[in-house]
Amino acid sequence: MQKASEQQWLVTGANGNLGRRFVVATLSSTQDRIRAVVRSARAAKQLTAIELTAEQRGRLDVRVLDYTDQEALLGAAQGCSRALHLVGILKATKSAPYAQAHEASAEVMAKVCDHSSIEHLTYLSILGSTASSPNACLASKGRAEDILLSAATLVCVLRVPMVLGEGDYASRALLARGAQARSLAFRPQSLEQPIYAGDVIQAVTQAALLKHAGALDLAGAESLSRKDLLQRVAACMGKTTVVMGLPIALGYALASCMQALLANPPLTSAMLGVLDHDDAIDPAPALQALQMQALCSVDTTINKLLAANLDA
Repeated sequence: MQKASEQQWLVTGANGNLGRRFVVATLSSTQDRIRAVVRSARAAKQLTAIELTAEQRGRLDVRVLDYTDQEALLGAAQGCSRALHLVGILKATKSAPYAQAHEASAEVMAKVCDHSSIEHLTYLSILGSTASSPNACLASKGRAEDILLSAATLVCVLRVPMVLGEGDYASRALLARGAQARSLAFRPQSLEQPIYAGDVIQAVTQAALLKHAGALDLAGAESLSRKDLLQRVAACMGKTTVVMGLPIALGYALASCMQALLANPPLTSAMLGVLDHDDAIDPAPALQALQMQALCSVDTTINKLLAANLDA
């Protein structure tokens, strides 16, 4: 791998699981500086709560602003050579529709990159995203990809599936379900191809280092059914679990009812469609493009999550 010189990053949506992980990994392994952009004071506190040395904290600049405020974001981008756009939502609401979160923020980000010192942008998207998708979330992400890829700035779109990392919500939920003697799952034969969060961070770093332009599909080393994944988690714990399937039609019916009755439903049809997407790709082309070696296996990833739980 090439050796990178000191850089300054602009990271939008930096308070999420991957954003915080990127901040820690970058500040601890390089002399890079990070300008982390978040939408609220509460989100800013999540970043200031990260355990860093005084020297590392001195290289972190947290800004609170609206992702669609072009003037403010342009000001934050000054002096930055690399950008990481992590803005996105899985569940849309009346106050936060997909178009606002994805396309509108992408429009502003593309303009900011083209009128600032930023030389390369990486956008984290979802495996299966395309503007022609019948799923509202995947279609919106696909349109955002198209907007960013049309920028004059070099842009890499990384489409990833379920990301598993120490301490995040998805990983805790997966471990909890694997520990149960019986577990319910909508369409347990649905294919999952989880990727370790550390591999995603490495991919982002490599994309920027190599100034890769274009879209890449990157998933974990193995595609397996949801049932097999839960049973693999149980086996790593020295347990067994019986996975009982529920028809996906029932899930969509429940989601429709919640959308009709609740102002902020915990599950929507679009969310369920993303979660139920069959993920089965060959990660080799993306690994070759990014000059990365083998990815963490499913068992290695699960054991990392379990070790983190024990330490906690």
